[in-house]
Amino acid sequence: MVKKKISTAVSIGSIKLKNPVMTASGTFGYGLEFAEYMDLDKIGAIVTKGLAIKPVKGNPPQRLVETPAGILNAIGLQNIGVEAFIKDKLPGLKKYDTPVIANIYGTSVEEYIAVAERLSATEAAGLEVNISCPNVKKGGLAFASDRVAIKAILNGIKKVYSKTVIMKLSPNVGPLEDIARFCADNGADAVSLINTLVGMAVDLEKRKPKLANIYGGLSGPAIKPVALAFVHKVSKAVNVPVIGIGGIINAVDALEFIAAGASAVQIGTANFRDPAASFKAAGGIKEYMSKNGITDIKEIKGSLRV
Repeated sequence: MVKKKISTAVSIGSIKLKNPVMTASGTFGYGLEFAEYMDLDKIGAIVTKGLAIKPVKGNPPQRLVETPAGILNAIGLQNIGVEAFIKDKLPGLKKYDTPVIANIYGTSVEEYIAVAERLSATEAAGLEVNISCPNVKKGGLAFASDRVAIKAILNGIKKVYSKTVIMKLSPNVGPLEDIARFCADNGADAVSLINTLVGMAVDLEKRKPKLANIYGGLSGPAIKPVALAFVHKVSKAVNVPVIGIGGIINAVDALEFIAAGASAVQIGTANFRDPAASFKAAGGIKEYMSKNGITDIKEIKGSLRV
């Protein structure tokens, strides 16, 4: 008997992924840091740490706090800046047959566009645009809740960047389905969700917040049910690929998101516990498909019976 070939390939805009497992921004460095722990050629895509137009030092410590089934982070989007990334990090990623997606952010519409333009002639396969950042020109209002700013960011990026643009959405503003649809209607090739939930932790003995920034972003298995619900709702509201993020630690988690409507997933906090988590999840998906006689990952996508 001829064994049927199993296809785990998916497309996000013009980006072809060999499997639907991507890494989540902020949890995988710039990619090369994990090369000693896993084969970077065996995952679908590498999503970089968020890049700004200039280097950012981030927030003072304490910046990470462990919580039940997750972590709180208030890193403050620390990064080396887009120029150093292009010069020092991107060349080392060329030898891998895995698309590199640059996560970008800014504190103004102009900064988003400037970073995108700088990356337009590089080997980066696409951009993931983090709109969970404060707009300094509007008193700190998050871009994610400002549709005028979202449209300006997308329109500006699309003028200077011709490859795939993914909008990363915040669960802290809503309704998320409407925002996702708005992004798609204004040129986004895909949406990724969810970013972290706002949370805090308290040191009762000191009567102080454990994070120097007071509030941080909650991630990890604790947010998985919330993320699944948003992915299911948004996947029914838009006609572009949805990338699911939130509490995914293994192949079963990833497949649940895909069954709920995600085209691909990102693994984040799990990388801190197991640097090879994304590699193992990608292999686990193929094993599940083989055991269950599934030859194409598309058979699972959106197969949830409701």
